[in-house]
Amino acid sequence: MAVGYPFALNTTVTAGIVSAKGRQIGILDQGIEPDEDGRPQARTAIESFIQTDAAINRGNSGGALVNTKGELIGVNAAIASQSGSYEGYGFAIPINLAKKVLNDFKEYGSVRRGYIGINFTGLDAEQSKRLGVNEINGLYVNEVLPGGGAAQAGLKEGDIITKVDGNQIISPSDLQERIGRLGPGDKVQLSYLRDGKTLTSSVTLKGEESVKTANNSSSVVTKNLGASFAPVSEAVKKKYKISSGVLVTSVKSGGFFDQLDLVQGTIITSINGRPINKTDDIESAITAGRNNMATVNAISPDGMQIRYQFQVR
Repeated sequence: MAVGYPFALNTTVTAGIVSAKGRQIGILDQGIEPDEDGRPQARTAIESFIQTDAAINRGNSGGALVNTKGELIGVNAAIASQSGSYEGYGFAIPINLAKKVLNDFKEYGSVRRGYIGINFTGLDAEQSKRLGVNEINGLYVNEVLPGGGAAQAGLKEGDIITKVDGNQIISPSDLQERIGRLGPGDKVQLSYLRDGKTLTSSVTLKGEESVKTANNSSSVVTKNLGASFAPVSEAVKKKYKISSGVLVTSVKSGGFFDQLDLVQGTIITSINGRPINKTDDIESAITAGRNNMATVNAISPDGMQIRYQFQVR
């Protein structure tokens, strides 16, 4: 049951079912602006909503989502709608995440979040095909941030995280929701696949400063290119007869890659004649070029050899 004050109708209660958990609807990363130095802000948004068909409208936000025992299970937060009014899909923040925020404010005066120290891509059939891996569930590690908990625990690019504290990971929200309950200094057990073997490591979460430091060190890539990357597997290299390469896993609107129509699924093999195997290689190759000029050799998603030239400003 969803409680709220929609359309000035005081203390309205609507009923429905929980349609899904761990929903990501893409509303919390919209409009993130660079900091005062022009560098990208650390991404701290957690999307792991409870989806319900109990009617939620404007005025319900901040109201309680309760079960039939009257127990608080969530805080009403958003709807998916073409009209601006309820169309069958409402979303609430799980109470275990809300309690973490409340307790942090009471104890520290601000929210303290813990970070594993990785960038990752959620796997599905299409993404797994691009990456050349067999798993279609889990999180593919694109980058391990230097100095973070994952780096200290021995995780590497190309690992596939399958479990957190023994619980199976199907989508990114499965990991985010669990980590969202914890703070710096807490530990989690991560199970992951590497070269066909299952490994387990205990990761000590770090504070937000570790994420900001890592973002600042790769500002050219994250701010100007407007893309994220993942190492390609040996199977993909063999398929295209290449010895190096990173896969473009996403392209942000307005970045250089978007302006060049360089799309998700492209494999970058070299920049300025230097082989590219990880994100750090991209930054060093561009900054080593004259006047930050970049000549990019790549393979399009349909297997065509392509070349781009541009200047990073």
